Amino acid sequence: MNLIKKYNETSLILRILCGMIIGIVLGLLFKELSFISILGDLFVGALKAIAPVLVFVLVISALAKGQDKLDRRFGLVIALYLSSTLLASITAVIGSFLFPQTIQLTTVAEADTIPSGVGEVLSGLFVNMVTNPLSAIIDGKYIGILFWAIVIGLAAKRMASDNTKKVFEDISDIVSLTVRWIINLAPFGIMGLVYTNVSQNGLSIFVDYGKLVLLLVVCMLLVALVIDPLLAALVLKTNPYPLVLRCLRGSGLTAFFTRSSAANIPVNMALCERLGLDKEMYAVSIPLGATINMDGAAITIAVMALAAANTVDIKVSFGTAIILAFISTLGACGASGVAGGSLLLIPMACSLFGVGQDVAMQVVAVGFMIGVIQDSLETALNSSGDVMFAATAEYAQWKREGKSLPTFLGGTTKVDI
Repeated sequence: MNLIKKYNETSLILRILCGMIIGIVLGLLFKELSFISILGDLFVGALKAIAPVLVFVLVISALAKGQDKLDRRFGLVIALYLSSTLLASITAVIGSFLFPQTIQLTTVAEADTIPSGVGEVLSGLFVNMVTNPLSAIIDGKYIGILFWAIVIGLAAKRMASDNTKKVFEDISDIVSLTVRWIINLAPFGIMGLVYTNVSQNGLSIFVDYGKLVLLLVVCMLLVALVIDPLLAALVLKTNPYPLVLRCLRGSGLTAFFTRSSAANIPVNMALCERLGLDKEMYAVSIPLGATINMDGAAITIAVMALAAANTVDIKVSFGTAIILAFISTLGACGASGVAGGSLLLIPMACSLFGVGQDVAMQVVAVGFMIGVIQDSLETALNSSGDVMFAATAEYAQWKREGKSLPTFLGGTTKVDI
């Protein structure tokens, strides 16, 4: 019991760092400890399993007992999500022109569903909105989960009695407590995930595609450390980096290893609570961000599509590449509704330049090969941005109402972070 008490009293970030170090050491020394890998699978599986239920009950509860608080904050956070994704696409285009890449083509990737255009992506997005709510929860289709949770939550607000609303609130609290228990075991899950990556790939991963990976990494870091903070600074009129670093530490770190924005939703919810945000707001904005705030996906689509064009010696004008930036933004926003995620949107972007489907799918195969780095960093960028922009919109409302910002942003309001 004393050991458990000491474990719980230790900072979660410190525990996660210890788990990472142990995972690296074990991965380098012992290659066949499969039971350690299972810890990672169990952690990600638990988060993925509870996240749809958490989003569904939180949104219903927040709207049912809400006081019409989804005001201008909600519009601002959507504007920040979309602006950030577009700027990420443009950053990728500029980076690809400054440092053009070609790809050594490999075997053709296979996929059941490959969107042929933006229209098909958006059509799938809207169709998923009205999918059966139980199927949406089971399959983790967050557009459908959000849509039905909002509809049911608004209906409950109008028709449900106070006792019924209290039941929704109690269910929400129960699921939230379950999530906190799972997150408390994150160090063991992260240890398993790190062990799997290191034991399978070593510390020098995919040297053959080093330049391509480097371009993706630099673009994502520019967005995370320059573009997104600039957007937050324009809104808050203060130094945003204390908030940025807290979001990267509290959200990006776990997202990097889980490689799933959906699995990281519970982590983001807990971080929002510690940042002192309004639960009625972040209960909707965080799962929405996991769907439309896709900076990393937009960067991946743009960089890989331009690399494909360079590989087959197609000359792309800068004006056409800017069109690609808009297409990448729209496609990235629908990535969660397409089987296979952002990589399967690369052929759609390649079609803008006339790159054939066979070549495009070979580029997708390369994307899967470098996914250990690319997908991990992409998810970390997307997920930490969800919290940062939700907090930015919330703190901007505080300023409008004359309320002081949190102490870590130079104000006087204390938050438990």
